[in-house]
Amino acid sequence: MHKIGVFVCWCGSNIAATVDVAAVAEAMKAEPNVVYATDYQYMCSEGGQSRIRQAIKEYGLTGVVVCSCSPRMHEATFRKTAQSAGLNPYMVEIANIREHCSWIHKDKMDATAKAIVLARTAVAKLNLNQPLTAGESNVVKRALVIGGGIAGIQSALDIAEAGYEVDIVEKTPTIGGRMAQLDKTFPTLDCAACILTPKMVDAAQNEKITLYTYSEMESVSGFVGNFTAKIRKKARHINEDLCTGCGLCTEKCPSRKAKNEFNMGLNTRGAIYIPFAQAIPNIPVIDTEACIHFKTGKCGLCQMNCSAKAINFEQEDEIIERQYGAIVVATGFRPISLEKFNEFGYAENPDVVTSLEFERIMNAAGPTKGQLVRPSDGKHPHSIVFVQCVGSRDTSGCGKPYCSKICCMYTAKHAMLVREKYPDVEVHVFYIDVRTPGKNFDEFYRRAVEQYDVDYIKGMVGKVSAHGDKLRVQGSDLLADKQIIIDADMVVLAAAIEPDPAVRKIATMLTASIDTNNFLTEAHPKLRPVESPTAGVYLSGVCQGPKDIPETVAQASAAAAKVIGLLAKDKLKSNPCVAHSDEMLCNGCSTCEKVCPYGAITYVDKEFRVPGPKRTEVRRVAQVNEAVCQGCGACTVACPSGAMDLKGFSTRQIMAEVDAICR
Repeated sequence: MHKIGVFVCWCGSNIAATVDVAAVAEAMKAEPNVVYATDYQYMCSEGGQSRIRQAIKEYGLTGVVVCSCSPRMHEATFRKTAQSAGLNPYMVEIANIREHCSWIHKDKMDATAKAIVLARTAVAKLNLNQPLTAGESNVVKRALVIGGGIAGIQSALDIAEAGYEVDIVEKTPTIGGRMAQLDKTFPTLDCAACILTPKMVDAAQNEKITLYTYSEMESVSGFVGNFTAKIRKKARHINEDLCTGCGLCTEKCPSRKAKNEFNMGLNTRGAIYIPFAQAIPNIPVIDTEACIHFKTGKCGLCQMNCSAKAINFEQEDEIIERQYGAIVVATGFRPISLEKFNEFGYAENPDVVTSLEFERIMNAAGPTKGQLVRPSDGKHPHSIVFVQCVGSRDTSGCGKPYCSKICCMYTAKHAMLVREKYPDVEVHVFYIDVRTPGKNFDEFYRRAVEQYDVDYIKGMVGKVSAHGDKLRVQGSDLLADKQIIIDADMVVLAAAIEPDPAVRKIATMLTASIDTNNFLTEAHPKLRPVESPTAGVYLSGVCQGPKDIPETVAQASAAAAKVIGLLAKDKLKSNPCVAHSDEMLCNGCSTCEKVCPYGAITYVDKEFRVPGPKRTEVRRVAQVNEAVCQGCGACTVACPSGAMDLKGFSTRQIMAEVDAICR
């Protein structure tokens, strides 16, 4: 028979303001096997923990229920407290009366009644708990970084600096990501390539870092400290060991109709190409959809002109399987599609461009060699209108409800660069609000207004239409309370950013959580901002939420620090709440094996005694590898015979909780 102690936390006023904590403690004294119940202002404090330890020793408690905040916050704290007093840590149950009760109720009577039910439920489960012992698992001393932008590069460099091997998987032919497409960076106006390229070179030359460019994740299995990943290295149709990067093949290619993705489709490229001059690795790739040889079987000029004999039209995709101890997700972002924003005339007018397209136009390595000209006729514009928040902070359903965070700053940057290089160009900026919360950000914006005479107009643009060789911009000036019309030569749209579409597939592989906007969810928004709820998976960069380059680099290094802390351990404590099979009930149907996401269940033939003199039979039954099982419970739900159960969360315990709620 258990001796249970119940400890009700006030959590300051978070719980006590809505829940009568004294009434909850008093009600628990009547529950089966409860020998002690009390309340305290902060159970997680040293004073609160001391009360728990003292009660365990004084009353000989065999189990503890703490009615407090979410177990995600302090379950580990209270388990350590119980263990320090000689109690098995898995004989501690948390009743969440804050997030599940006090924070969602306004009526004190209703909240108190619900808190009593939640506490009663935890007591009912604890009465059926059994002491559990955590096992151990080895840690693979290698990390995987998914994404080769500035976030992925920084994480990889930091991990490699600590002495651990790292693999970077990047789906494009080169590392560098979106930052490689930028001209200048705010607020210092540094050349993006000048500060990014050394990082790219460092990553390529570091003996601890392996680059898998033009590659994608095929599958991920396993658990923290011991992930198994399959990487599909797509065929470049170039032998990387032989290629010298001379670029002769790209010059000789006669197919020049493919859109240049790096320049946002503003010009064309060859079927065999290197994305940009500083690309790493400096090895071309063949676009099989544009290549004449792959379409007709003819041509082959690139192969004939390659002195290194590096071109191989027969090359096929390669599957690489590696083991990793930790994974960093740094999949980046893309601008949203503007197909739903017809009022801006983006699809009809080539002189209406997105900010990233404008970035490439202004870049010396871009399609116009850095000359500011209109895409339609190549003429120099004399009036440019920038439109902020296109698709950001959108409540119509066409765009995104969140602020993209970087648009105000890069629009100010574009306006300043245009006015500095081309003083004859008038620059107008339509905005909802100017948001400049970073270091030196507001001063940067003020420079655009005061030093460069950029015309900021508080209001939104209603329509952009062709008017002769001009673009007529119709908008509102809310401060002047009037409608205005500007005949512009170019219109630049600050399109919202969104996570790269590949993140959904990655999240499924890693069993990681994503929010309604497809950003990966952190374990805790304040206390664990770079950790995924999935142990061993860390978040870096815009895959977790909109952020600028300094913030991205800081988060990348933070994720790397977490990885280093994990890889520094030789062994990890494993979760003892794992599945187990009752072999007498198992009918060998394989249902549990099919639903297990970790591959922890196998089947074996075993001999069993059956009624009758010395009779036996061989039956096929499930066996669980407890070192691999992560206690997700999928098998217990799927098992038709009820043979699979979960330690610490057995069917009997769950039904006891249901009964406690219903009585």
